Amino acid sequence: MSKKYNVAIVGATSAVGNEIIRVLEDRDFPVDQLRLIDADEFDGDFLEFCDESIMVQRLDMEAFTGVDLAFFAAGAELSKEYCPIAVTTGAICIDLSSAWRSDVDVPLVVPEVNASSIAIFRHKKIIASPNAVATQLAIALKPLHDAAGLKRVVISTYQAVSATSQQAIDALRTEIGELLNGRPVNPRIYPHQIAFNCLPQIDAFLEDGSTKEEQKIIDETRRIFGLPELAISATAVRVPVFYGHSAAVNVETNEKLSAAAAHALLTVAPGCEVIDDPTRLSYPMPIDAAGQDAVLIGRIREDQSVANGLNLWISADNLRKGAATNAVQIAELLIGQHL
Repeated sequence: MSKKYNVAIVGATSAVGNEIIRVLEDRDFPVDQLRLIDADEFDGDFLEFCDESIMVQRLDMEAFTGVDLAFFAAGAELSKEYCPIAVTTGAICIDLSSAWRSDVDVPLVVPEVNASSIAIFRHKKIIASPNAVATQLAIALKPLHDAAGLKRVVISTYQAVSATSQQAIDALRTEIGELLNGRPVNPRIYPHQIAFNCLPQIDAFLEDGSTKEEQKIIDETRRIFGLPELAISATAVRVPVFYGHSAAVNVETNEKLSAAAAHALLTVAPGCEVIDDPTRLSYPMPIDAAGQDAVLIGRIREDQSVANGLNLWISADNLRKGAATNAVQIAELLIGQHL
């Protein structure tokens, strides 16, 4: 009989936490016991896993006793505090927040792109899963980089509200209802109305006028590829979409790569699904990406303004491949090759 593992999910009632539960079930991860952990207000709630109702327990110093693998989906501050505690009990932590992504002793892993980097997890027994946009971008860029080398990347993102929180999902629904009924909107989550609107701000602004989200995309993409000097420019926009991040990506490579060659490479690349037939108006959309694990790629064409340029349009489910699925794949890689 194959080995099974005691698994904990911190932030189990969050949108990402719920998705981790579903992905563990969908992928038949070898769970022996599943421990669902969250803030005091959710203590005693029940969530379903494999037709079993499991009670949520509070996050405290004793929560990780006997746990082999702990997924953290509760934000950076709690991850910084409780990942080291979980490690002292013998657990290995897979963190989905920004808490550990820049720590050189913590691997930042997208299994389709840099699986070998997971080996350094032994330093701190913590593995970081990247920002959702950096994850889908890295998967789309990997085959192009392998074939022709990345020189410069410009990305403009169109990011769903589910990346913020379940409250943001509820707020978009409420705002749409208010506006359709002729009532004014009182924004509760974002600084401005999000329904029927686009907000060119995700996270706080930095001194240079960029946002923390844009800097995360840049820093994490460079780290995933091991290219600290890679030229990247990012603009991150929140859009009134419930699930699925999309992005317009302009890539300049070191060597010439035709659109046809790029199409062929991406068609067979792990984690990618090419949807690109303009004659049939076929291209990636967030409504198609929602609920899927693949990064959908289309609008593949050469950029005539530079010698070695390509344009792509990508869409992916930010809660699945952008978060939960990537984290579970990390766990699969961990137990398959390192435990």
